[in-house]
Amino acid sequence: MMAKKPPKPAPRKIFQERLKITALPLYFEGFLLVKRSEYQEYKHYWTELRGTTLFFYTDKKSTIYVDKLDIIDLTCLTDQNSTEKNCAKITLVLPKEEVQLKTENVESGEEWRGFILTVTELSVPLHVSLLPGQIIRLHEVLEREKKRRIETERIPSSSMEKEKEPIEDYVDVLNPMPAMPRIKHYKVMSVGNNYTIELEKPVTLPNLFSVIDYFMKETRGNLRPFIYSTDETLESEGFPVTSLK
Repeated sequence: MMAKKPPKPAPRKIFQERLKITALPLYFEGFLLVKRSEYQEYKHYWTELRGTTLFFYTDKKSTIYVDKLDIIDLTCLTDQNSTEKNCAKITLVLPKEEVQLKTENVESGEEWRGFILTVTELSVPLHVSLLPGQIIRLHEVLEREKKRRIETERIPSSSMEKEKEPIEDYVDVLNPMPAMPRIKHYKVMSVGNNYTIELEKPVTLPNLFSVIDYFMKETRGNLRPFIYSTDETLESEGFPVTSLK
């Protein structure tokens, strides 16, 4: 049975080791079941989307990838109906092969679909079932990928593999800036007349106001409700706007 909880990111030390292999920026990661044309069956990999390349590792702690797939020439991405409960199936149609992917749950499938389409089409897909914070991440990745491609075009082809990306591409990963708000997602399930926050130790509360109050008190005000608002100036540039009040 596939796990339902989203996986935690690879440890910082592992992340640093992988940077020695490739300078491509990390956009998204998680477990995937992968079936390529030469595979007899699906293989379970910890997968990283770096630039427009998928890197496959035998597990989350491996520092050397066992396979990789360049998806920059993606022809189309199709969703397939899955007979397995809480599982999403995606087919990547490339010029030379079709690659089938299975995700651990439907939500993870939407995220992979959103990130893959964003970096290959250089635009945020309109029809994805994601939360506002996840859509914002797609816009951030889009800007980073556009910048990466501009920088790549300036690098001679003979030195592309050796040249590292500008250090600012990793600022948001290695050195989070405390002045900027970060968006975190927590699953809250309606159970009878109560609401349960899916944490390591689930917390059940009588109403949504109590859920908000719980987060405010437990984090001493560091976590606040996400409020989606509009701002004509920023939205005209293609960015959704958030307000933490």
